[in-house]
Amino acid sequence: MFSDKTMIMKKYFIAACLLFSAIGMSGQTTWSLRQCIDYAVNNNIEIKQQELQVKSAEIDLNTSKSSRLPDLNASASHTFNFGRAISSSTNGYIDTNMANTSLGISSSTPLFTGFKISNDIKAKEFSLLAATEGLEKAKDNMELQITSYFLDVLFKKEILKVYQEQVLLTLKQEERTRILVENGKVALAQLYDIKAQLAKDQLNVTTSDNDLKNSLLNLAQALNLQSAEGFDIEAPDVDGVQLTDNVLAGLMHPNEVYQRALDVKPHVKEAVYNVESSKKNLKVAQSGYWPTLNFNMGYSTAFQRIYNANNVSFKDQFNNNGSEYLGFSLSIPIFNRFQVRNQVRQARLDIMNQELNLDNVKLALYKEIQQAYQNAVSAQAKYVSTEKAYDAALESFKYAEERYQIGKTSVFEYSEAQTKLISSKSEQIQAKYEFVFRSKILDFYQGKQIEI
Repeated sequence: MFSDKTMIMKKYFIAACLLFSAIGMSGQTTWSLRQCIDYAVNNNIEIKQQELQVKSAEIDLNTSKSSRLPDLNASASHTFNFGRAISSSTNGYIDTNMANTSLGISSSTPLFTGFKISNDIKAKEFSLLAATEGLEKAKDNMELQITSYFLDVLFKKEILKVYQEQVLLTLKQEERTRILVENGKVALAQLYDIKAQLAKDQLNVTTSDNDLKNSLLNLAQALNLQSAEGFDIEAPDVDGVQLTDNVLAGLMHPNEVYQRALDVKPHVKEAVYNVESSKKNLKVAQSGYWPTLNFNMGYSTAFQRIYNANNVSFKDQFNNNGSEYLGFSLSIPIFNRFQVRNQVRQARLDIMNQELNLDNVKLALYKEIQQAYQNAVSAQAKYVSTEKAYDAALESFKYAEERYQIGKTSVFEYSEAQTKLISSKSEQIQAKYEFVFRSKILDFYQGKQIEI
């Protein structure tokens, strides 16, 4: 009576498992954590925008360096004059129409600018360094984000395995219950109860599978993949990680991690370079108090044509009217409407703001490291507790399973023991991945790549 239905259900479940396996294997490419991180860094739009900022800072530095060079300008003008003029021959007025053409070329070289150029170059160099560290900071943030998504996928995979194992276990119990019913050792109601438990377990598998797909989708979207179809990750050997006191003892103290992080973390370097750049910008502003000295030189010539008169040829005028000049120009600031004074004040305020920002970055970094260390300690303690809870739940489940097989306990008691076992296993897995992630963050603050 129940054998055919049971066989049908088994075949359906096996077919479903094979289908999921086929879907997972067909056209599927597995990605390691490092591959995910490298791909995200190379294809993230925000990182590309940060790369453009670095190139922009390079252009600003090149512009500042080029300001030392002499400039070169050419000029040309042509005018028409109409009106009356005094004639030297008749001592009277005559109508005169003429055209004037002038050509010139000039160059100016800054000799002294109150140290403005040299300080501006140094300021732009620090700005370039800050932009470069800003790019590294964006890459670091992306590495943490991808690692978090990656471990979430691993966690969901482990949970799915737990629920799939429970389905197989419940299937076996269903078969044993069917035999007990046929032998008259238990009531028919228990078979229906175990079938209900099987349906619940299968629902858990479906829900967990959907959660896994969502986690994979989140990771694929973080990677900016055009399609998440066939995307999967390569699971590292996290099972080999023993979360014992020895592992915890290997974690560096927050103060030691902090001292190392100050030397290697890009967002700290970025803030330091911004402070140095603002100090050089102060000197640039103060250069407005100094006089400036330029060296100037040039050449010019002109050609004039009077209408209805005999004119000297263009060639002779061009040669004879030419003139060259060399000279120096000195500009001494006396009163500039307080512009320089206010620029200096603003530059000092910017220094104070950048120094406060640096202090804030350091303070936030120390808090993050303290929190990461505490999270790692808590995760390790949680794992130890969940491991004990799982061992106890496993023994309880084995005892309930033995009693159920001989008909001395109900399906509800068996299901309750199974639910506790699943919950304990889930909490254990979650604690394990949380500790792995938290410990890797401490390594990350020391400038190490995240490897699992």
